[in-house]
Amino acid sequence: MIPRAVAAALGTALLALALSACVAVVDVTEYGVVTRFGRVVRVVTEPGLVLKLPFPIDRVTRLDRRLLTFKPVTAEYLSEDKKNLIVHSLVTWRIVDPVRYLATVGERAAAERRLADLVLASIGGVLGRHSSTAPISLDPRRAGLERVSGEILAEARAAAQAAYGADIVDVRLRQLNLPEQNRANVFARMQAERGKIAMSFRSEGERESKKIVGEAEREKARITAEAYREAERTRAEGDAQAMRIYGEAFGRNRQFYKFLRTLQAYEKILDSNTTLFLPADADVLRVLKDERPPGAAR
Repeated sequence: MIPRAVAAALGTALLALALSACVAVVDVTEYGVVTRFGRVVRVVTEPGLVLKLPFPIDRVTRLDRRLLTFKPVTAEYLSEDKKNLIVHSLVTWRIVDPVRYLATVGERAAAERRLADLVLASIGGVLGRHSSTAPISLDPRRAGLERVSGEILAEARAAAQAAYGADIVDVRLRQLNLPEQNRANVFARMQAERGKIAMSFRSEGERESKKIVGEAEREKARITAEAYREAERTRAEGDAQAMRIYGEAFGRNRQFYKFLRTLQAYEKILDSNTTLFLPADADVLRVLKDERPPGAAR
């Protein structure tokens, strides 16, 4: 009985081992590449169980089908205007042709090394066609960061698909630096440009200030002229009214009016230091001499 049980258990184990050797599991995040004696038989793109001949006849190689990222080494490039730029980049990629990928690179580390070479070469070629300020320009008429990144992606993407069966989805220039020896000159030029802009703003402000002051002066002159004209008109009206009142008063009592005007004349011309030389019969002396014209009442 014991040998039979052992034999049954051994047979079950062998059967399970044989079945496991004929079945492989492919995850939803993977490609399954079935090879027979090193040659690709088929590519499994759907997740689930994969039937195959037992090892070593058939083998299933699993390849990651998700989006993958890596950072190429930092490199220094020369722009069109002969300025050096240190570029830090980021690459996003995925496998699109498992057969070509497996035949050319085989594993992720090797693939990323090859793709990094393609991307770095594309970055150098594109930056060599643009000025050093193109990646940071906000002028729509000049190449901006999106345009430069797009040109890099287009060049590297075509080469990667044709050579390695990998699709470069995106290339980002995540950081741009200047070599240490160039920073002082660049900062000095930036300061000079900012100083020029500040001087332009200052000149514009002074010009606007003078314009405002000129307008204020013109308005002041206009208001002063109008006020002077109004004052002269009011003064003329007052003088006319005074002359009318004087005329009416003079018409009512000519002698009293003449006496009043004589007193006003005394007030203006006489003081303790005044000496007058007048004819004896001058009208202005009659009040002082208490003389009256012929026919005047006392």
